Formats: sequence, C-alpha cells, structure tokens
Amino acid sequence: MVLSNITVPLLGLVDAAVIGHLEHAWYLGGVALGSTMISVTFWLLGFLRMSTTGLTAQAAGGNDKCALGLTFVQGSIMALVFAMVFLILHGAVAHYVFALSDASAEVKHYGEQYFSIRVWSAPAALMNFVLLGWLLGTQDAKAPMWMVIITNLMNIILDVVFVLGLGWKVEGAALASVMADYSGMSFGLWCVVRSWQRQNLPSPMLLVGDITNNIGRFVRLNRDIFFRSLCLQMTLSFMTFQGASYGDNIVAANAVLMSFLMIISYGMDGFAYAMEAMVGKAVGAKRRDELKESIAGTFLWGTVICFGLSLIFLIFGRALVGMITSIKEVQAVAYAYLPWLVAMPLVSLWAFLFDGLFIGATKGREMRNSMFIATCFFFIAFSMASGFGNHALWLAMSLFMGMRGIGLAVIFVRQWGRGQFLVH
Repeated sequence: MVLSNITVPLLGLVDAAVIGHLEHAWYLGGVALGSTMISVTFWLLGFLRMSTTGLTAQAAGGNDKCALGLTFVQGSIMALVFAMVFLILHGAVAHYVFALSDASAEVKHYGEQYFSIRVWSAPAALMNFVLLGWLLGTQDAKAPMWMVIITNLMNIILDVVFVLGLGWKVEGAALASVMADYSGMSFGLWCVVRSWQRQNLPSPMLLVGDITNNIGRFVRLNRDIFFRSLCLQMTLSFMTFQGASYGDNIVAANAVLMSFLMIISYGMDGFAYAMEAMVGKAVGAKRRDELKESIAGTFLWGTVICFGLSLIFLIFGRALVGMITSIKEVQAVAYAYLPWLVAMPLVSLWAFLFDGLFIGATKGREMRNSMFIATCFFFIAFSMASGFGNHALWLAMSLFMGMRGIGLAVIFVRQWGRGQFLVH
C-alpha cells in the first residue's frame, strides 16, 4: 500500500513538472488552484473509502458474508448519488469559490479551465473510493495496488501526450486525469467481481432489498468522517488560497512543496490503509493480541520510513525542486520554505498512523472531535504569526499535523486503558 500510494502524489509531481516547464508561472498556479478545488470536493467525500474499509474489514473478521456484500452496495449507491449532485452543482460552486480567491486573473482563468474539465471524473473518482475501501477491507492489498498504479501510469502517459505532445497545456492535464480515473474504476470493478465470486457472496441484486439494514451505523460513521474531512480540507484549501494572495511565485512554489507534502501524506497513508484493514479485522474478530501486533509493527516501520523521507528532503530537496520547475523565481521561493518540508514527515507521522487505527475501529466521532481541535490550532497559529507571511502558513500546517496525532493518541491511551477500544 505504501508503494501504490506513493504513485498518487508522483502523478501530481508529473502534472507539476509538465506544467511547471511551460513559460509562465500562472499555468502552474492555475493547475494548483483548480486541482485544489477538485481535491477538496473528492477528499471531503473520502469518507466513502474510509468507512467502507473499516466496516468491510470488521465484516471479514466476523465472517459475515451478507454484511460484506451489503457494505459495498451501500457505498456504491452513495458514491453515485454524490457524484450526480456534484455534477449538477459544480458550475455554481466554481463561480463562488473562484470569486473568493485573491489570485491573479491569469491563475483564476487557468484554474477554472482545469476545474471545468476535471469535474467530469466525479463518478469514477468516487466509485474508486468504494472499490479501494472494499478491496482493502477484504485484506486484499495487491488489487488496490495495481488499481492505483494503473490509474497513475495512465495519467502520466496521457499528461505527456496531451500537454507536451499535442500542446493542450492545462486542458490536457485535466483531460488526462479524467481518463485515468475511469481506467482505474474499470480495473477495480473487475477485481471486485472476481473477489465476489471467489468468496461466494450473495448477489448484489438480492442485497439491494436489504439496503436499509444497519444503515444508521453506516450513515453516522460517514457523517463523522465527513466533518473530519471538512476540517482537513479547510486547512489545505486555506493554504492554497492564502498563498495565492501572496503572489504568483508564492502560490507556484507552494504548489511544488505541497506536491512533496502529498508524497509524505500518501506514503504514510499506505501504513494507515494497512492498519485500517488489520485493525478492522482484529476488532471484528475481537482479538486483542492481533490488534496489539498490528499496531506495534505498523508504528515501527512508519517511524523508519518517516526518518528516511526527512533525510531525502534534507539532502536532495533543492535538486527535487529543480526537477519540478525551471522558473528561477519559483525555485528561489521554494528553497526558502524547504526546511518546513524536511520536518513535516516526523511531525505528521502520528496523525496518519492513528487515523488508520481509528478508522479500522470505526470510531468516527473521536476522529471528528480531535480533527476539530487541530483545525482550531491551525487558524489560531496562523492568526498569531500572520505577519510572517507564507512562513506563518507552514508553521500553522506543522502545528495542525502535530495536534492531529496528539489528540488521537490521548483518546487511544484512555480507551485502551479502560478496555473500550475493541467496542464499536
């Protein structure tokens, strides 16, 4: 899962590298702005993957085949409904959000151009959340790995063809992402069908009649994770839009550094995904020893990987920035904020690991509450340090990631001591 997850931000790096070598910074800034809007929307609905993984893993641990199939059916219907609503409302949303941005006219123009094309990937992107979650929950890591790799390889190839080969610039980058999402969805559906037949699960058509079974728990979990995701996206969006107000070079430099931050996030999410599946299975089977073993192993290797990432950014950070953009002004700005990126893996480690732990245990309420507290820290820190400009943004982001881990750690220690963590 670490290997497959890292291909996701590498895709973002390819987008940035292809666009970043065009002649103006506003192309890169526009892609950053438009892709942030798409990411905000899709990540807000990321609860579809998280809840599906936790509930599926618990059903697998309890050997409940009906619950295993029903979780996929409920998640799929919810994903397609949300996609339809987003496609209907996307024009009004784009008009309102871009009006709030202080970015230059050029950055806004290319941001709107990217968004208007990329939005059509919504059905595939949201279904991919459910497909990934369900396959992970069934303890299958290889199928999601190939699903993600195929999606991103397709995107990289089409990026090069459309942007560099055909000269479609921002429109080409957006179209490549759309086509890649549908390729990933097709492969994921094929994997689910094979797994369904291998496990001899009930027909999906029969399960539709039971769609309301246990729906209360499903909706409550999705609600709590949605609010948790909303807080997360508020901070990431604020990072991009506030950075845009500091000028085109700042927003472009932040886009480059945020691409590296996504490598950290997705790499660590690989451990979180694995923990979700293993913890969910242990909780479903009510095996405390198996749960302890999963936690210990994942925390150990997560720490090793994060030290390695910090070392890579410390030694090769400037070279990596130079690979992404050839614009000297953007490079100079990015170098100034590189130390924040070096520290980020070690600061954010605990947030990702505890996320996986709590998702596997389907404890959405605790995740929601701790994320809200961390978000308050983010905005308070930025307000107090706002005189330092873009450094204030990176300081606030570092404190935000740290507080996410601390908040969940406190809750976990308390619940584990009281014997409440296996209760769901």
